[in-house]
Amino acid sequence: MNKRLYANTGVLTRLVFRQDRIRLTIWLAAFIVANLLVANAFATLYPSHAERQAMVETMMNPAVTAMVGPVYGLDNYTVGVMLAHEMLLLTAVVVGVMNILLVARHTRAEEEDGRVELIRALPTGRLSNVASTLLVYVMTNILLALLVAGSLMLLGIDSIDAAGSLLFGASLGVTGIFFAGLTAVFAQLSESGRGTVGLGMAVLLIAYMIRAVGDVSSETLSMFSPFGWIVRTETFVNNYWWPIFVTLGISVLFIGAAFYLNAIRDMEAGFLPSKAGKKQASRLLLSPFGLAVRLQRTGIISWAIAMFVLGASYGSILGDLESFFAENKMMKQLLGPVSGVTLTEQFITMLMAVLAMISTIPAMMFLLKLKGEEGKGRAAHLLVRSVSRIRLLGSFLVLALAGGWVMLSLAALGLGVVGNAVMEEGISLGTFYQSAMVYLPAMWVMLGLAVLLLGWAPKVTVISWLYLVYSFIVVYMGGLFQLDEWVVNMSPFGHVPELPVEEVSWMSLLGLTGIAVLLLVAGAVGYRKRDVQGG
Repeated sequence: MNKRLYANTGVLTRLVFRQDRIRLTIWLAAFIVANLLVANAFATLYPSHAERQAMVETMMNPAVTAMVGPVYGLDNYTVGVMLAHEMLLLTAVVVGVMNILLVARHTRAEEEDGRVELIRALPTGRLSNVASTLLVYVMTNILLALLVAGSLMLLGIDSIDAAGSLLFGASLGVTGIFFAGLTAVFAQLSESGRGTVGLGMAVLLIAYMIRAVGDVSSETLSMFSPFGWIVRTETFVNNYWWPIFVTLGISVLFIGAAFYLNAIRDMEAGFLPSKAGKKQASRLLLSPFGLAVRLQRTGIISWAIAMFVLGASYGSILGDLESFFAENKMMKQLLGPVSGVTLTEQFITMLMAVLAMISTIPAMMFLLKLKGEEGKGRAAHLLVRSVSRIRLLGSFLVLALAGGWVMLSLAALGLGVVGNAVMEEGISLGTFYQSAMVYLPAMWVMLGLAVLLLGWAPKVTVISWLYLVYSFIVVYMGGLFQLDEWVVNMSPFGHVPELPVEEVSWMSLLGLTGIAVLLLVAGAVGYRKRDVQGG
């Protein structure tokens, strides 16, 4: 091994740690606190064996299997099993997202901004930047595994033993290492930070959807997804370690490939080069809105495909629900009879809430791209010309509003088309579409909050993401955790009528729309007044 290729890797490692010390602290604390809160909630809400066994029946349906993986430990559904079954996969997905975003930031994004070239001018090795980034995030994921395992053991819950806790933490750690290595490879393939993140997120979503379909219909299919391996650790029951070793082995291959590709490519080049641009800009590109679309074209297309496929993957399980509900007395009692509404239609309301909140993610990304452009000094170049701040902000906002509507529409279309194909008695596409569109005002409130922060406090726009995470937890898991109604109502998604089970509450929808308008106006005023970075 040529040591010169890795010269001063230790110095760069300390630099990466220093740059991300706050981000990593927040991420790690969030993972630890979330799992501890959920474990305590399960222990409090389901203290007896009978209550937990009754809960098993609600978990044994295709929809839940598609979301969180196959249920296991049926004879003794302990708090530990419940925690692993309902939290391991979802937490692993978020761990993957964290590694994609942060590894892309320190590899391709740094190179795109010219910082890696400055570092290369110093006595550092050709591979030092990639090596330091991967070293930091491998260590971070190992630390995450140890902290999560240790915190679970300290709870003192009988069913959450040391062996299971270590496997739970290791599952999260190797998932993070897997996506860190994969993102490092994509950083060599793509020519931009945006492309690197896009490829990473696309693989993550595809892996989740392959596992979802496979867990419902074919276990063999699930084996083509890293998430399919992780959910088969059967933590706190059989404690299988083979998925950990398989995931870790493939991660090592990705890391090796990242080093090799980085060693043979030119600075700022990618193995998937962008095609040459046109000699003259199109009419669309001559406007701020056209520029916003062009900057995010790849992300828009990728998210559109992903949302349709995600809706379709959930739609594929609807054909089995009625037969499952017919044999499951517990589910009948939980859902309860509603005149003129099938049990499947009642279940669709939960699926649509999940799809609506996921559709909000790309909408907020399209809007907050403006913050990234401002941070790199590009927005200032537009504002010194005949482009007003309101027009610039409005262009990204219009793209976010339109993009959110498109993503939600495609998710509803995928759910409805595939659902009707597998159900004996179909449900009109209009019903699917209406049950999705009622979530638009809640999405507008989320965008309004992002605009407010962008206008008055751009350094803390992360609050809008945290609020979306909060909304997902309280709306999706509110019934499971038996949360008070006011906790759910703190989220705009908690005020959306669940069509077709409930009647349309125009007052709620108009109220959400009014709040969104106020937030948007206040944010626009702030953006117009504040200093623009790079200006």
